Amino acid sequence: MIQIDLTGQVAVVTGGSSGIGYATADLLLRAGASVAICGRDAARLASAEAKLRAAHADAQLLAHRCDVLDANDVNAFAHAVAERFGRTDMLINNAGQGRVSTFADTTDEAWREELDLKYLSIIRPTRAFLPMLRDAASKGDAAIVCVNSLLALQPEPHMVATSSARAGVLSLTKSLAVEFAPQRVRVNSILIGIVESGQWRRRYETQAQPGQSWEDWTGELARTKHIPLGRFGRPEEAAQALFYLATPLSSYTTGSHIDVSGGVARHV
Repeated sequence: MIQIDLTGQVAVVTGGSSGIGYATADLLLRAGASVAICGRDAARLASAEAKLRAAHADAQLLAHRCDVLDANDVNAFAHAVAERFGRTDMLINNAGQGRVSTFADTTDEAWREELDLKYLSIIRPTRAFLPMLRDAASKGDAAIVCVNSLLALQPEPHMVATSSARAGVLSLTKSLAVEFAPQRVRVNSILIGIVESGQWRRRYETQAQPGQSWEDWTGELARTKHIPLGRFGRPEEAAQALFYLATPLSSYTTGSHIDVSGGVARHV
């Protein structure tokens, strides 16, 4: 268990209604932070809010419906956070999904959609929350952390658009880290491999053999995909890396990334 008291600190988590975002919000609440989460699906967001409040009786929690690709939504979310908590110390940019396609079958529209999702899901929240982060940094520590993929360094031909966009996001993160360093706002990222998610659960339900357990099915798939640790990652494992980079535990780290891929990375 990570031991740090975040009482008085405010963390914002985009895509916080499920998966890695939800696990990160849970971890931050356990450490005493006030947390604001957002998501596009109002019903899923309400369910996440209810579960977090049930787990944390005294939680200082704000759940706000927001599509991070909509500038007006993002600005409204930032305004709601400012009104409720008056500050932001940590921004976790966690939104986006992978697109399976090769160069031959990726249309111009698909390229635009993928680039918009990967870039604007970071650019718009960062732009909206940066004034509050700068203010927090002037008094202590402030951080932005982006959820990225190992595809940024290790592209796959069957995910050409996503791999290209992820590489661009890695460059963007580094650029923001250099630009914001004089203002003491740190910017880092995590590079994930395969992490358990609702999407993988749905695939299990349709693809698993009768009687085949989740552990056996994912273990077999992990071996097929040559994951050295022999299993999928869990959302809370990615959340722990995000927690480290978002908090003063990593106060001298910026422009960097943590590999959370189970050993899939082949580069040195």
